[in-house]
Amino acid sequence: MMNIGMSASCVYPLSVEHGFRLSAEVGFDGVEVMVTNDKTTQSAYRLRELSEKYEQPILSIHAPVLLLTHFVWGRDPQIKLEKSAELAAEVGASTVVVHPPFRWQAGYAEQFLDIVRQTSDDYGVHIAVENMFPWRIRNTSVAAYAPGPDPRELDCDAVTLDFSHAALSGHNALELMHAYGDRLKHVHLCDGSGPDEDQRVFDEHLLPGQGGQPVAEVLQHLTAIGWKGNVVAEVNTRKAKSEAERIDLLRQTLDFARLHTTAQLAVA
Repeated sequence: MMNIGMSASCVYPLSVEHGFRLSAEVGFDGVEVMVTNDKTTQSAYRLRELSEKYEQPILSIHAPVLLLTHFVWGRDPQIKLEKSAELAAEVGASTVVVHPPFRWQAGYAEQFLDIVRQTSDDYGVHIAVENMFPWRIRNTSVAAYAPGPDPRELDCDAVTLDFSHAALSGHNALELMHAYGDRLKHVHLCDGSGPDEDQRVFDEHLLPGQGGQPVAEVLQHLTAIGWKGNVVAEVNTRKAKSEAERIDLLRQTLDFARLHTTAQLAVA
């Protein structure tokens, strides 16, 4: 069965508990927790308490791979990944989302696939590598990831598909989904329109249907083939002027997902 969950990052910069509460109020099937500097996101005990309090299963853990979380669990990316997998196993999450290595993490990048496979085996969770996008600095493309931002270049066993990142890469998410095949284990539900006219990169994480990606078609196809992964909303609600407006944005996202993951609308 396909779960439709919500990333607690949807309510950033509010607390992870706020994310659990709104996920339950809106009607999502569970929560993805992004590990941050907030100690609650690093504690299996506290996360289990929140999961029980709001009756929201923890579907996935997002490893602390953002620049803003550089010092969470130290600076060794392998240790960060292992701790994320340990946390996932302890809270009952099936998946850890991780980004491809940065180019300056040379040793980690060289061993990345071995580390991912060993960690997945050790903790019994999917380590799903997320599709990222080229960075641009002063209108110049920068190769930030090694070997690159596209999991199609990596011989990894599990992949996360993010629609906003696909848009920034100039890729069609439906084509990516077919290319990933059975390796697709996790989806970040959002949308994107790609770089602006000046080629500036904004990771928009729009509500699904508000960008240019074939989000509905991907969800319909996954429903048609009986895909068993988790679809987790990762949308930007920071411009919401009130709690009611934020809830409305999240409800629109969930309604979109429910609409396009019903069997009668599924297309092969």
